[in-house]
Amino acid sequence: MKVKFILNFKSFKMIDKSKELTASVQLINDRLHFLGKADGNEPVSIDYIPPFGDNLGYTSLELLLLSLSSCIGSAVLLFLRRMNKTISSCEIKAAGQRREEHPTGFRNIDVTILIESPDISDDDMSKVIKLTEDKYCPVYSMIRGTTDVRIRCIVNN
Repeated sequence: MKVKFILNFKSFKMIDKSKELTASVQLINDRLHFLGKADGNEPVSIDYIPPFGDNLGYTSLELLLLSLSSCIGSAVLLFLRRMNKTISSCEIKAAGQRREEHPTGFRNIDVTILIESPDISDDDMSKVIKLTEDKYCPVYSMIRGTTDVRIRCIVNN
C-alpha cells in the first residue's frame, strides 16, 4: 500500500525572525515552574532550584548558556562552511561561574568548541572566532561588557 503525502505550503505560516522574536512563559505550579514557548516551537520546562523551585526544568541561566553556545556554534559553522571546510562533528560546551553577590548572574563563561575536521587550521578558527565575537553572535554581543566570555577551540583532524 502506498501512502501519498500532500503538503500545502500555503497553510504554513512563515515567521520573520530577523526583526522581532516573541516568547511567553506560563506558571504551571504553585512554586516557580514555568512552561516556556517561542514562536510555535516545542515548549521548554523552566524551574528554579530548591527551596524556591523543584528543579523540574532548565534554570534561566542554563538556558542562557545554551543560547550562547548555539549562537556561537551557528556563526562558527556558517563561516567554516563558507570557507568550504569539512566538518565531521561539532560540540560546544559552556560553563559559567556565578557571582556571589546579587544579582548572581555569570561573572565569566568558558566556551569550548570541539570540532572534527581534516582541513581546519588554527588560523581558520582564530579568524572565525574573531568574526563571531566582534559581529555575528547577537547573544555574545548582549552580554559583552558584563560577563567575561572566553572561547577556546579544539580541532581534531
